[in-house]
Amino acid sequence: MRDWWRALAELMLPGECAGCGAPRTVLCEECRRAVCRGSPRPVRPGSAPDGLPPVWAAVPYADAVRSVLLAHKERGALPLAAPLGEALAGAVRAALAGAAPDAAPDAGADPGALGEAAARDGPVVLVPVPSARSAVRRRGHDPARRIALAAAAVLRGAGTPARTAAVLRQRRAVADQAGLPAAARLANLGGALELRPGGAHLLPVRGRLLVVDDVTTTGASVAEAARVLRKAAETKGTPVPFAAAVVAGSPTFFA
Repeated sequence: MRDWWRALAELMLPGECAGCGAPRTVLCEECRRAVCRGSPRPVRPGSAPDGLPPVWAAVPYADAVRSVLLAHKERGALPLAAPLGEALAGAVRAALAGAAPDAAPDAGADPGALGEAAARDGPVVLVPVPSARSAVRRRGHDPARRIALAAAAVLRGAGTPARTAAVLRQRRAVADQAGLPAAARLANLGGALELRPGGAHLLPVRGRLLVVDDVTTTGASVAEAARVLRKAAETKGTPVPFAAAVVAGSPTFFA
């Protein structure tokens, strides 16, 4: 109920743009373009963790994009999930196009054609990297899950049979990743995730499985999520995640 009232208040009484501070709008057109009209590309940290699948990012994590993501995540600006979901859907499309047999990566591939191909291959299932339970309580929502739901809706609207499967959870407490160097982030998250009880039943027996998140810098969170899903594939016969997609990646990936 709290989420509903918060979203309604922001829609009816917009304060300022989350990206640049322009008055009387949740997100101005210029910042919306910065978020939604990027050129998704494959990104990879210099010291990629073991097991990291191919990762596609929609935009660099900088400037207005960074401000919008933080406003959604930390300040509960829930209407921003829609444009962030649009950006994530673009990264998912790029991952699907880049993984097609004998196909060169094409971030601008026709969504209808991708939808037809996905329908033949089975559903596209987005598995969000979960937030810590304490963070969800503090924020009042799970940002990556909310963005994933918005992205799946965008993909379905373009003809791609997509859905989310929030099947992961943290099995132990982890430290705040902010400020930790890459090696410490890997150690912090190693073995931290597991399948939710009954989670394997929510995964498809066939289809295209992607790990999704709002931001990646070191790849530690994505690699840990992929590890759990690969283990499920070995024991439950579910698909192996073929790629990951995120809204934003470290600006160094786009240099």
